[in-house]
Amino acid sequence: MPKKVPHPNRFLPKIARVSAGKITTQVGTCGFPVPTNAVPIPTMAKYLFGSYVLDVDERRLLRDNEEIRLRGKLFDTLRVLVENAGKLVRKDAFMESVWPDSVVEDNNLDYCISQLRKLLHPVKYIETVPRHGYRFVARVERTDAPTQISAGSTPSRGRQEIRYCMTSDNVRLAYASIGAGLPLVKASNWLTHLDHEWESPIWRHWWGELGRHHRVIRYDERGNGMSQREVPHVSFETWVQDLETVVDVVGLRRFALLGISRGGPIAIAYTVRHPERVSHLVLYGAFAAGLNSIGTAEDINARRALIDLTRLGWGLHNPAFCRVFTCRFIPNATPEHEQWFDDLQRISTSPENAARLMETDDEIDVRGLLPLVRVPTLVVHCDREKAVPAECGRQIAAAIPGARYVSLPSANHLILEEEPAWRIFLEELNNFLEWRAVPGAS
Repeated sequence: MPKKVPHPNRFLPKIARVSAGKITTQVGTCGFPVPTNAVPIPTMAKYLFGSYVLDVDERRLLRDNEEIRLRGKLFDTLRVLVENAGKLVRKDAFMESVWPDSVVEDNNLDYCISQLRKLLHPVKYIETVPRHGYRFVARVERTDAPTQISAGSTPSRGRQEIRYCMTSDNVRLAYASIGAGLPLVKASNWLTHLDHEWESPIWRHWWGELGRHHRVIRYDERGNGMSQREVPHVSFETWVQDLETVVDVVGLRRFALLGISRGGPIAIAYTVRHPERVSHLVLYGAFAAGLNSIGTAEDINARRALIDLTRLGWGLHNPAFCRVFTCRFIPNATPEHEQWFDDLQRISTSPENAARLMETDDEIDVRGLLPLVRVPTLVVHCDREKAVPAECGRQIAAAIPGARYVSLPSANHLILEEEPAWRIFLEELNNFLEWRAVPGAS
């Protein structure tokens, strides 16, 4: 018997079919009808998100260039989600695209979504919209070019390398390296995750730009991110020791040091102890003393209430709780930024650790060390931010001999790539760190 040849319509996207020489309208993958005046031409593409590459042509999912096996409907379900990233995909649209020739129960789709979430854990890529469908919430880049692109990277940023080391008290720390040139080390700050923040719209422009000019070293402090979560002791002294451990393991003799927010006092303490190793000190959104030293009774009571709320609501995906933190750190956040910040909360640490780290923050006081800083220092602060008021930055700049103070026009604690303040910040770094390339140039 002659071999049965599949009808060519099988190879068209399921949003349209050709039948008896004419085009029939079908529901598109997002629940909207497709115009009947054209047949969609299938375009084979690769989709990049997080540390993954979804190769539609080869029907493969890669993570850091290692294949993750996705059979049959699991791959098709992920493809529909990724192709419609950011959009609500209704259940009937899934049925049309993934099971076009079958009548199946909703639990088939539920099973596929559940399995995909397990495979993509710990990052939350798939959001459930109750009674309607699902949405893929990660930033997705598409490439139709045949060239090889490493998973987890973009051509402009390269690829970060993550390693581990042990502290003197046997705590496991994760650290990452990217770029080349004069080393720049970022002291730890609250709420980090080396892998998750690599693709975050809150952080990716920081590491992409700094990595063009420096060998950037970052690490997750104890109790956070990819470092050891359960630790017996956390204090300001252990944070400084963690920085010392990473610098020594990497083998850096001299480097620029960046302290963001709580990383500021850690960087200050390290610089005073090791002035011969720090070539430049950059303090962004930093403070020298916690609320227990400088806060009013009202400030301290409000902080205690926030810490109690953290123990109760951390990581529960409660929109009201998430907004409390988002509004403090990034009041001008877009929905995409809010989603990433929410995810970062849930995967960076546990509720108890988050509260314990906040309590330790409040005990910091390095004001006595400020006059002892003897390296070139740049102090940068956003002029309208609420998480760490600009007065904290001005006090640091006034107390460090020869420090230069720069005010940025922003209400955010962490400036976003779209803000004019970001370009100003890059220009200041260019002058201070003596970059040879023009900041922001591709």
